[in-house]
Amino acid sequence: MTGLAQLSLAPVDFPWAAISPELVLFGTGLLVLLIDAGGRQRLASSFVALAVLAGAAGLAAGLGPDFTTREYVLCGLVGLAGVLQFALTALWRDRPRTLGAILTVLGFAGALGATVWQWMIYSDPGLLFQGRPIVSTDSLLAQMFAVDGIALFTRFTVCVGGMITVPLGFAYAEERRIHRGEYYPLLLFAATGMTLLAASADLIMVFISIEILSLSLYILCGFAKRDLNSQESALKYFLLGAFSSALLLYGVALTYGVSGSTNIAEAGRAFADLSGNQGLILAAMGLLIVGLGFKASLVPFHMWTPDVYQGAPTPVTGFMSGATKAAAFAAFLRIFVGAFAPIQLSWIPVVSVLAVLTMLLGAILAVVQTDLKRMLAYSTIAHAGYILLGLLAVSREGVSSTLFYLLIYTFMSLGSFGVLALVERRAHKAVTIDDVRGLGRSYPFPAGLMALFLLSLAGIPGTAGFIAKFAVFRAAVEADQVGLVVVAIVSSMIAAFFYIRVIVAMFMDEESESVAASAPLASTTGTSFGLAVAGAAVVAFGLVPGALVELAQQAASFAG
Repeated sequence: MTGLAQLSLAPVDFPWAAISPELVLFGTGLLVLLIDAGGRQRLASSFVALAVLAGAAGLAAGLGPDFTTREYVLCGLVGLAGVLQFALTALWRDRPRTLGAILTVLGFAGALGATVWQWMIYSDPGLLFQGRPIVSTDSLLAQMFAVDGIALFTRFTVCVGGMITVPLGFAYAEERRIHRGEYYPLLLFAATGMTLLAASADLIMVFISIEILSLSLYILCGFAKRDLNSQESALKYFLLGAFSSALLLYGVALTYGVSGSTNIAEAGRAFADLSGNQGLILAAMGLLIVGLGFKASLVPFHMWTPDVYQGAPTPVTGFMSGATKAAAFAAFLRIFVGAFAPIQLSWIPVVSVLAVLTMLLGAILAVVQTDLKRMLAYSTIAHAGYILLGLLAVSREGVSSTLFYLLIYTFMSLGSFGVLALVERRAHKAVTIDDVRGLGRSYPFPAGLMALFLLSLAGIPGTAGFIAKFAVFRAAVEADQVGLVVVAIVSSMIAAFFYIRVIVAMFMDEESESVAASAPLASTTGTSFGLAVAGAAVVAFGLVPGALVELAQQAASFAG
């Protein structure tokens, strides 16, 4: 009893601020799920959430005698969030889908605000535009979690992508009658896994994060329950995803067996110091490449991509294409460019071969596609190869160019798939090149935006896609990877053909009789807003990319 009496009851110093964006995303997902499950009693469910949030904020403020003004402000913001969600529920309780969409956008906005706040408190404002790291490189939560430039920049990419996805998908889900309450929580849970993956400093956390985002995406891919293509895409994604997760877990086990740790930084140091067990080291790195290459759609681990992208609801496809790729490459950067940089001669040849295959095969197979979603699916495979050039540079410039490319690609991907979703609502089937012939004459706004996104994907000067490609190509040239850049240029020339082919069909061909007789293209305010935001970003960062490039350069820092 004496020993028990001497136990300290002091609160544990848990770094809640480190995972504040994830807490906002996950908490908002639970809130939306709770309100939707309340049915006609959703206002009562919202009141319960208000009581919990307000009580938690008050308890934290009362138990924090050493709190600074900033921390008291955060407690106040939590209480304010509870009041806001209750007010919104009272206002929109008879329109639950609209309420879910609004709360989800606010959840992404809150996570984005938490990310900006983290960037500020872990930085020295005096270094903001001096080209040096401005973010803390400490690993927190028992060395499982990192708060650094890669994590924060990727969080920004994922949250912005989620905020655009919601308005793009609202009318689409209504049209296809798949607008169910669990759609928005799953979107938030998937984003939680993506941001966790980007910040994972331990291989166990990498595996957990991948499972969180994958389980949500499996369901979202099969969300159109009456569509056999959607069900097929979900099943294929699940089976191949489980297989790749198993391989990744084997890689984690081998890493632990060789290094005695699953911490990414410690494993990298152990691999660099070991003179023996080279076979096990290579096997561990190979399995990690396979596991992450599946999420990044690298050849030959791309087999799932065309079928899953084609069958999944189109807004979900756009979100997967941009945000999932950003999270996967963030993990790639942290593991290989960060921890495994001292043994880069062991993995660069393998990844270089994957980059060549990915760039060429993605572009060549896209040429023969008539289904536009499959064409863009192969296009995203080719772009994964371009992004690998930044990773293969193994330099600060390579990291910053990769982060910049991933953000720009998220805008281009969401925009192009958003236009396809709009056309798909009119055609009520998979969109082919024939379905967009003459679109520019009848509907110049969506056709013009589609042309802009395709030109940016092709890397035409004046667009953000050109700046992004130029950045990764320059980083690769500075790292003496000239051969890979030549392959990337050849791949880009091939890709330009199928991008321009679609633009020609939209503006220079006549509408077919069947398309002309179909229902008019009906764009909603949300869809137009989402497309306009994506288009404005592509134009703005193509003409004035300086500030974003600077931020990406500052974000190129690692944990540990």
